[in-house]
Amino acid sequence: MERGFTGLTIEGIAQRAGVAKQTIYRWWNSKVDILLDTLIDDAREALEWRTDESASAEENLASHLRRVADFFEEPAGQVLRALLGQAQLESDTAVSLREGFLKEQRERDVTGLRELLAHDHEPVVDERTLDHLVDLLLGPLYYRVLVFGAAIDQELVDTTARLVLTLARESSSASP
Repeated sequence: MERGFTGLTIEGIAQRAGVAKQTIYRWWNSKVDILLDTLIDDAREALEWRTDESASAEENLASHLRRVADFFEEPAGQVLRALLGQAQLESDTAVSLREGFLKEQRERDVTGLRELLAHDHEPVVDERTLDHLVDLLLGPLYYRVLVFGAAIDQELVDTTARLVLTLARESSSASP
């Protein structure tokens, strides 16, 4: 991240790691592959869903969103931002990012929200609604960071958590 995406080279990575360039190519085909591998490892723990038994569903959801917001400020979050930018320009990067990290993280987010709702005896929602709720949960954060390049404040986190839970309750009461 010191040099930006375009300044990052396999040669530079090899030099910094103190290995030959061929060693890097033995494990990865491109700098995108290297960044994706590190992103997956770093994000797994940083974006993990956790439940505090003494907290409400809204507090637990806001806590998770705060971790997402904090992640965007960390080096791994900056890697994600760089890869998302590159994915707009290069279809191979887009496919790798979507079929790898983003798909896995999406599955963790759907599972995490489902378990949070069940744990806190919130309404049970169907899978399609759950999928939409994840969009509504994370969309504002990604929009704030990726479109406006602005930090995610606590008000956005709290409002988003509250609104998603309200929609979950409303969608379950509207179901036949």
